[in-house]
Amino acid sequence: MPGLIIGDQHDDLTSAVQQIILSSSESDYLDQLIPLLRNAHTQTQVTPLIHALNHVSADREAEIERICNTNHQEFISSVQQLQSVREGTVTLTSEIMELSRSIEASTEKLAEQKKALVDSRGVRQNIDDATQALKDCLEVLRLANQVHDLLGKKNHYAALRALDELQNVHLREVTRYKIAEMIERSVPATQGLIAEAVMTDLNTWLYRIRETSQFLGEVAFYHTEMRRARQKERAANDDYLATAKLNSPVELVADEVEEFDVLNNDEVQVDFSPLFECLHIHDALGQTDKFRSDYAATRRRQKDLLVPQTLDLLDEESAGLSSLLEGIAGFAIVEKATMAKTENFRAQTDVDELWDSMCQSAIALISSALPKVTNDDALLKIKGVIALFIQTMDSWNYPVTALDGLLLTLFEKYSNVLKTRFSEDFTEIVNTDDYMPMPIANAEEYTRVLSVSFYTPPPNPETGLEEKAEDLEYPCVLPFSQMYPLVCIDIRNFLTQIYLFSDDHSRHTTIIDNTLKEMLDDLLMNNFITLLTDRLKSQYPGQIVQILTNLDHFEAACSDIEDLLVSARSSSSAAGPISLRATTAFTTAKTQAEKRVFELVNSKIDDLIETAEYDWLSTYVPEGVSLYMQELTRYLQNIMTSVLMGLPYTIKDMMFYTALEHIGENLLSLPLDPEIIKISSQAAEAYVMDVGHIVSFVEGLDEADRPQVLLEALEELRQTTDLITLAAEGKGEMFFDSSIAGPRFGKVDKLKGAELLEKVEARRSLTAMGSVGGALGGGSGLSPTMAGGGGFEEGHAKKASTTLGDFRDRFGQFGRRG
Repeated sequence: MPGLIIGDQHDDLTSAVQQIILSSSESDYLDQLIPLLRNAHTQTQVTPLIHALNHVSADREAEIERICNTNHQEFISSVQQLQSVREGTVTLTSEIMELSRSIEASTEKLAEQKKALVDSRGVRQNIDDATQALKDCLEVLRLANQVHDLLGKKNHYAALRALDELQNVHLREVTRYKIAEMIERSVPATQGLIAEAVMTDLNTWLYRIRETSQFLGEVAFYHTEMRRARQKERAANDDYLATAKLNSPVELVADEVEEFDVLNNDEVQVDFSPLFECLHIHDALGQTDKFRSDYAATRRRQKDLLVPQTLDLLDEESAGLSSLLEGIAGFAIVEKATMAKTENFRAQTDVDELWDSMCQSAIALISSALPKVTNDDALLKIKGVIALFIQTMDSWNYPVTALDGLLLTLFEKYSNVLKTRFSEDFTEIVNTDDYMPMPIANAEEYTRVLSVSFYTPPPNPETGLEEKAEDLEYPCVLPFSQMYPLVCIDIRNFLTQIYLFSDDHSRHTTIIDNTLKEMLDDLLMNNFITLLTDRLKSQYPGQIVQILTNLDHFEAACSDIEDLLVSARSSSSAAGPISLRATTAFTTAKTQAEKRVFELVNSKIDDLIETAEYDWLSTYVPEGVSLYMQELTRYLQNIMTSVLMGLPYTIKDMMFYTALEHIGENLLSLPLDPEIIKISSQAAEAYVMDVGHIVSFVEGLDEADRPQVLLEALEELRQTTDLITLAAEGKGEMFFDSSIAGPRFGKVDKLKGAELLEKVEARRSLTAMGSVGGALGGGSGLSPTMAGGGGFEEGHAKKASTTLGDFRDRFGQFGRRG
């Protein structure tokens, strides 16, 4: 079996070698031979392969020899031909070799040249690459330098755009070079330089804005004043526009034709380019939030620098206040403009916070400095500046409620200052008045007094019309003293100066109207009327009467003052009448003055009547009227013609009527004195004569004094003296006759009449009187002591009492009959 296997392998190798020899091409030959050699080597068949190759070689040689032996001649011929061919081939081969050597030499030269060309092309490419790289790097360097050049020229946004182009475009082309890495590392620093440079420019701009804020506010204030003037002109020409307030929709539409840009005009120009550039750059750098925060912090610091630590309001021109409010206005206008010109940069809450902070700081400064201001003109100037500030900022849609509250505080201060000043004026007027009717020298003075006073002269009694100033005779006298027109002037001035506060701007007109009414009431009631009532303590009736005259005119003037308040009030929504409490106070004060006049007149009357010295038991009749009665009528004549002359007729008549009533009561009390027991007919006649004198005095008054009315005040006295006359004539029984007593003694008190009838003696002798007394009382007649007005014994008093009781009993029966 081993031998058989070896034989088979030999045959296989021989077949394979033969197959290889029969290959059509050298490549196939090698392709088949190489695997056979590799297999023989790996399978340890190298020896069999060699045997197979030798066997095939022997077979080929044997076949060649056989072929040669069969065709020898032909072979020889072929060999010869082959030799000749070989010789030719050798010749050709040598030529070919020569040519090959020549070609090889040429090829080597060409190869060298080609190599040199290739080397040259490589160098050139390297040079080209180096040149392009150098150009790219130079371009990068140029752009980098351009960034710094633009930065030096303060063209920050262009520098940032160039840097962005350099980083995102040109550096990408040279990333394989180290310079790209170096420049890439410097980009953040350059961006920082740009941001720092633009912030420096912005800070410079902000500084200039802060410095310009006051002037900007001044221009804005001037523009508002011009709008005020135009609105007043329109209001004067159009009643409908007269109701429109500044900054109202109607006013804004009417003023549209007047275009004015507060931020860009001939006086001031505010360029927001640095802010826009800074905003764009930080937006490009992705630092918008940081920039917004830094900008807000910077504006807050600037706001703090804007408000001073103290404020002087005593400056006549209010320069400190104007500077403060103009600065705030300019600052706030820039903030509003920034919001309008940018998007989502300045938050509304930040701007409102800045505005509120500035307003509160300004209000605190003004409020702290306000107590030092005691001049109403200075307060008006302060109010004017604040009102201008409010109207200006209201046009920029800033809330001004807190500032309106400041105006209320200022108005309270202003009204109190006015109240104090006018209170002092009233005090001076009251203290310096002469309390005499006011003399008028000429028509011009008369017209001037009437123009300022709430006074309408009485009509001419003949024509019933008011007399013209030029028709009067001068000098003349007005009923009131100079106090009246002076106070009227002060009242008008007080009203005018109160409303001066609301001329330019006021949203609290109702408060101003009410304050004016209350303060005017307070001035008149608690100051002026109090001062006048204090003057009522005077002992001079003439002064009291003049005060009463003035009070009467002031009471009448209250109606005109109320009408003036209604027509002048600034609140368009207010309606209805205005009622001054001072009217009632004047009425009360007038009543007090009347009472004081009554007190003084009655006191004088009492003093005069107290001087009456009647001898009630006199036995003779005096030849004339008593001295006290003459003095009394002279006093009455004096007060009628001088003291009471200036009073209105109603008050004058009432006072004279009251005085006569008082005289009647006092005269009646004389015979009714409990100490007087008896009155002689002669004493009664003297008493009746005195009463008749005063009645005659009243009857002799002018018809203008209405004596018939005044006589009613003495009617009871007249009827009583008539009864005394009857009693003296012994006809006292007529008092108890109802048919006579009703019309003749209707005013006489029944008990007092009965008492007088008991006291008055009829014209008879003392003896007869004693007999009558004994008959009535059941006792003895009058003693000499009793006749002389002396005291009584107990029994006599008892009898007199019994007699009085008899009369009263009869009076009771008379009353029942009546």
